Amino acid sequence: MTDPRLRAANGRVAHVSLRGVVEADRFVAGERRRACRTVVSICDGARPPARLRELVLHEVFTVLEDREGWAFGFAARDGYVGYVRSDALAPDGYAPTHVVAARHSYLVGTPTLKNRDDILPVSFGTRLSVGTSLEGGRWGEVAVLRCPSDVDGHKVDWTDYVPMAHLRPIDALETDPVAVAARFLGTPYHWGGNSGFGIDCSGLVQAALLACGIDCPGDSDMQMALGEEVTGDLARGDLLFWNGHVAIVVDESRLIHANAHHMAVAYEGIEAAIGRIAAQGDGPVIARRRVSGQK
Repeated sequence: MTDPRLRAANGRVAHVSLRGVVEADRFVAGERRRACRTVVSICDGARPPARLRELVLHEVFTVLEDREGWAFGFAARDGYVGYVRSDALAPDGYAPTHVVAARHSYLVGTPTLKNRDDILPVSFGTRLSVGTSLEGGRWGEVAVLRCPSDVDGHKVDWTDYVPMAHLRPIDALETDPVAVAARFLGTPYHWGGNSGFGIDCSGLVQAALLACGIDCPGDSDMQMALGEEVTGDLARGDLLFWNGHVAIVVDESRLIHANAHHMAVAYEGIEAAIGRIAAQGDGPVIARRRVSGQK
């Protein structure tokens, strides 16, 4: 494996699966931890660090090394390697039952519609452990992991409430990636973003496909390996690729993508997008892919 984005090794430590493949001082299986903030950056190893991708609350990150305030490891969802601030991760021991299916939702301390609580925003894809339901099923009681810096004694979580209308059971997969992507319409474009508060082109594609149970890597050049090349007419859910960009086909005339032109997730005419992207110097479409497993 040569792609450093998926090579869980930094010279000092490497994942046990890379024994005999890379050189490292130690080979470890790693420790599962979960993001304990609304959104957490996965960074490179530079100083100052640069954001590569993101985790949302309660996503799993396997830590291979914890050193000088930074945890080195990889995201469970796709194996993406990088560094996460140690204080943005909490011990695992969490059993989610539901996932946020709306673009974003919120947690509050009082399960009533006209509450006066401050909210904790949560993104699409956030996994939650829902216990008791209240107010006729309108609210779900959830446990939320606390960051280590907030820990009081041995308390590692607190209880809040979430609108159940914004969730789906974790094993109830979506069936239409385009419909999932459409929930992000208007979301600000955010390079390296993976949340309902800011997302980029490959983050949108990954969110839509993973929600449908389709494995998907994190960056657009990796996503070009998905499925098979489309040689005929485009169909709903097909992926169009440019150098450094990807969009999802909605129908015979439109696509949806997170893009810097609109600075948002937006619909755009296929021909208009092709012409605009070429005119701005970013070249033609370089691949058209139909993803395996798509309904």
